[in-house]
Amino acid sequence: MKTLKLFKLLFTSLFILALTTQTSVAQTYNLDNSTSTLKIDGTSNLHDWQIIAENQQGKLLADFEDGKLTRLQQLDFIVIAESLKSGKSGMDKNTYKALNTGKYKQITFKLSKVNNINCSGDVCKVSVNGNLTISGSTKPINISFDMKIEESKISLIGSKTIKMTDFGVDPPTAMFGTITTGDAIDIKFHSIFKK
Repeated sequence: MKTLKLFKLLFTSLFILALTTQTSVAQTYNLDNSTSTLKIDGTSNLHDWQIIAENQQGKLLADFEDGKLTRLQQLDFIVIAESLKSGKSGMDKNTYKALNTGKYKQITFKLSKVNNINCSGDVCKVSVNGNLTISGSTKPINISFDMKIEESKISLIGSKTIKMTDFGVDPPTAMFGTITTGDAIDIKFHSIFKK
């Protein structure tokens, strides 16, 4: 009888412990190129311009406890440099020359540190540090974005302004230098990661 009571007590304790212990689950998501967008807006002495990335890749690894985001372990992002398209072949050619795409095929971002995650419902405000590599030059940057968590996908929405010269890229020119682009560019992204 004592053994049965002890077994019941042990079973009840384990059951209560299982109910009260939070379950932490790490989940991997891959960027869906077909539903993601990345646009680069810039200026010139003639008119504003926009370039769209047609080929993106990426990976996101996040920890969840009871369905809530607790940690962002990995965030890698790749743009194939010659998939940047403006709709004008001349401008694209000048862009690829400025980025030296013959040698540097990819533009990459790699997470190095998460500064803050502040969630309300299924939307989190996230601030991170990472290393951005453009044309073979790597620089640390800080970036903030909204992270929307749904059942089988995570959306990242944000923007970041950078200077091309910070990465050793001379702003492209055209028409023998009579058309010059501004140094600052605004990168806007809506990245969809799926399980």
